[in-house]
Amino acid sequence: MTNRPQLPPEIARRRTFAIISHPDAGKTTLTEKFLLYGGAIQMAGQVRAKGEARRTRSDFMQMEKDRGISVSASAMSFDFDGYRFNLVDTPGHSDFSEDTYRTLTAVDAAVMVIDGAKGVESQTQKLFEVCRLRDLPILTFCNKMDRESRDTFEIIDEIQENLAIDVTPASWPIGKGRDFIGTYDILNDRLDLMDRADRNKVAQSVRISGLSDPKLREHIPADLLGTFLEEIEMAQELMPKLDHDAMLAGTMTPIWFGSAINSFGVKELMDGIGNFGPEPQVQKAEPRQIAPEEETVTGFVFKVQANMDPKHRDRVAFVRMASGHFERGMKLTHVRSKKQMAVTNPVMFLAADRELAEEAWAGDIIGIPNHGQLRIGDTLTEGENLKVTGIPSFAPELLQTARAGDPMKAKHLEKALMQFAEEGAAKVFKPTFGSGFIVGVVGALQFEVLASRIEMEYGLPVRFEGSQFTSARWVHGKKEAVDKFAAANKQHIALDNDGDTVFLTRLQWDIDRVGRDYPDITLSATKEMMV
Repeated sequence: MTNRPQLPPEIARRRTFAIISHPDAGKTTLTEKFLLYGGAIQMAGQVRAKGEARRTRSDFMQMEKDRGISVSASAMSFDFDGYRFNLVDTPGHSDFSEDTYRTLTAVDAAVMVIDGAKGVESQTQKLFEVCRLRDLPILTFCNKMDRESRDTFEIIDEIQENLAIDVTPASWPIGKGRDFIGTYDILNDRLDLMDRADRNKVAQSVRISGLSDPKLREHIPADLLGTFLEEIEMAQELMPKLDHDAMLAGTMTPIWFGSAINSFGVKELMDGIGNFGPEPQVQKAEPRQIAPEEETVTGFVFKVQANMDPKHRDRVAFVRMASGHFERGMKLTHVRSKKQMAVTNPVMFLAADRELAEEAWAGDIIGIPNHGQLRIGDTLTEGENLKVTGIPSFAPELLQTARAGDPMKAKHLEKALMQFAEEGAAKVFKPTFGSGFIVGVVGALQFEVLASRIEMEYGLPVRFEGSQFTSARWVHGKKEAVDKFAAANKQHIALDNDGDTVFLTRLQWDIDRVGRDYPDITLSATKEMMV
């Protein structure tokens, strides 16, 4: 980090981050308030479209609106205080965690949202572990402080113990639940007071000089003031000061307290992302790493979304720019197929809204509409043969057989399933023995989402039935060994949508047996998304 060159100003002002949390911690609300402060929406939670001021929300699929959960990661770009924020909202629901894992390969930092009453929940822990594997810097926002919440020290202890990371308070709550009146901003030595009347109003700030300032008594009721001063004194003695290098290394997280629904504490968090968040980072790739300041343009696909606009059967590849200054109309080499593609209509996202992107810099996320040429894990360069590494694909934990409601439409079903497989929404396996398709997902809710999307987007009723298989493993080894293995285990063999050989298993015993009987074959639960 220390000997990196100065980045060009346009790249240095980029902040690309994901928001991660357990479902219901208030992530989508926080995303909306970010857009509100970035001037991207006038009234959070409502769509009011007027000319330039196009307003939108980050959940665009019909199913997300019906259920009130985010099921696919969406990207949004907006300006705030001289910075360019590229925010990727991820699904918190564990059934869609694979989408989230892949999204985390395309960001430089993560904002972890924790519910003040529930603390660290299981899904947060899983996602945090992925951030840890990638040493992502993490900023924490403890939400819902205006509801009954736990003791502040308890929350901080729990984060430190469960996530094994140092926590430093960037702000400290005054009162909690019904008595929550605001926070003391430790970094700027000021008092921020919450207005409960207007949820879209920016909090009022009172400048104070130190904790002995008499102004504190004017704004904080006596009973709350005593408790607050005791707590803050303990906090300042017991907890480490903010160490920017430790934060960038991913070993320390600053924590802000607030209430996203009341627009409180959000601006301080955004200032924190701007001031302390990392600039676009070096990207791991083969045969060499890609530095953001390089002049040539490179980017990689971390997500594909089909039918974002149901009127046009389009597919948009979400591309994270890894280096250079991209301009619309540039010809880029698609490394996997070695073909050139002219990128004539790239888009920038404002949630479901999109506009043509005339240019993009390293750190930005753009969408490239295409008809299936681009897949997850693909790298685009100006001719150099580089492959971005580390984008995982996980073995599904649930397998079911897909059948078309109308047998005459089996061919259409195959096309629809392949589309979702390339989008990364499900694994689709074609057994070499017998008919039909086996669809594998990480969580049960994904079957419902798939069935509803196939019906809505393709007009195909589909039913998922139980399968005798419980999991799938990719088969690796020399070609002769794999062919011999496949011939001997026909009933268990299938091909995935890339044509790779997959071993379908019923029991752990099947996997152990392969390990024993076929020493030259390895079965793996993940495969890297690149060709």
